[in-house]
Amino acid sequence: MLEKMLYFDEMLTPKVIQVVYWVTSVLIILGGLGTIVSGITSSYGGGFQVFMGLLTITLGPVANRIWCEILIVIFKIHESLQRISRPS
Repeated sequence: MLEKMLYFDEMLTPKVIQVVYWVTSVLIILGGLGTIVSGITSSYGGGFQVFMGLLTITLGPVANRIWCEILIVIFKIHESLQRISRPS
């Protein structure tokens, strides 16, 4: 297994992308919650911040998921092309 990684026969990035997805999703949700709290405690214009916080919490993880899936699809295409190019 180590030999495959050293010679770039096996990609490490798809495994890392899964971890990055969960970490960034948590950070997006925390950022949205922070925006909501900031909007609630604001003396003026807090309604827009609360709205943006809710939007961040709902759409942020979805956009993050789509981005990570696109990256994984690129690596899956690479794996498929490697299988096709190998002589049987």
